[in-house]
Amino acid sequence: MTEFEEKPSIKSRPVILQVLPSLETGGAEKGCIDVAKAITESGGIAIVASSGGKMVRDLDRAGVHHITMPVNTKNPVRMHMNVNRLITVIRDFNVDIVHARSRAPAWSCYKACDATKAHFMTTFHGTYNITSALKRHYNSIMTRGKLTIAISRFIADHMENEYQAKPEKIRLIYRGVDVDTYNPSAVPAGRIVQLAEKWRLSDGVPVIILPGRLTRWKGQSVLIRALAELGERDFRCLLVGDDQGRSGYRQELVSLVKKLRLGSKVHFVGHCDDMPAAYMLADVVISASTDPEAFGRVMAEGQALGKPVIGADHGASRELILPNETGWLVPPNKPDALASMLKHVLSLNTSFREELALRAISNVQANFSCTQMCAKTIDVYREVLD
Repeated sequence: MTEFEEKPSIKSRPVILQVLPSLETGGAEKGCIDVAKAITESGGIAIVASSGGKMVRDLDRAGVHHITMPVNTKNPVRMHMNVNRLITVIRDFNVDIVHARSRAPAWSCYKACDATKAHFMTTFHGTYNITSALKRHYNSIMTRGKLTIAISRFIADHMENEYQAKPEKIRLIYRGVDVDTYNPSAVPAGRIVQLAEKWRLSDGVPVIILPGRLTRWKGQSVLIRALAELGERDFRCLLVGDDQGRSGYRQELVSLVKKLRLGSKVHFVGHCDDMPAAYMLADVVISASTDPEAFGRVMAEGQALGKPVIGADHGASRELILPNETGWLVPPNKPDALASMLKHVLSLNTSFREELALRAISNVQANFSCTQMCAKTIDVYREVLD
């Protein structure tokens, strides 16, 4: 008997439609795909609607039906047109739950559900800017579901404080890390060596890594300024991630590296297709975000591979990192504080690093695994259907 068939009040194969702007890249997108697979494995029928992207092939491989439609638009007229498209999808596929993962498509989903009586729910993925009463109203759609998933306690508190969301309608489900893939024993030495050669890393030189797209709030400039305070210490810093069209910001960072005479130590390596191997090369993983992270996948993935992690002391970082046990927190946007902590972490002895690795891996496996995320999401679907 499958998980969805355990209760007689639920039809044997509930149909769940997840809707998000695109499937190009990102944590929300990865979570959507993982949950879609879990729906299928649990006896339900999973459908995903988006404007498309390279991650659609992951759905194809899992046998999950994808519907391409312009749900990434913020144009009010096109959003209204999407309502009719979604109504058709809901009726054609007999959809039970519509799970919206972003604001613009959520408005269309909300109205389509109202017209069809399908259940509407959301996942609140970020804090979103609140620059006016109109923007607050626009954001508030993410709290209007029958139930809303918050990806951290920080986000749940934000929903309650900023949008007066009712606590009884919020379900806390952390984003999940694939602990089978992000596991030291699952990363062969050959993959690590291959990446080290590609990035021309020297044996015995400490490696500092900051994964994340090149965007200002991710704090690459904070790290670069911190590195300038390490003096003559030998190290290599890898900024892993694309600029995604932000060429101006990338050039700012390149100029800053040149100005601080760090050209031989700081490398922009772009997108990486083998992040587990990239983490395995690191002596320390950095999350220097200047704005609070709604979750902070980098910190979870780094710990999953047993690496020392330094995060900014705000947002969900406080939930992911156990200070002095699985990593460290430093004041955000403070290069001097980050530099001081870097000196400390780079000086750790092997014994302490091994103990920290065991605690970090255990922390992620116990609290932030993909399996847990999927199981808890299935529970929320069942709760909505009941």
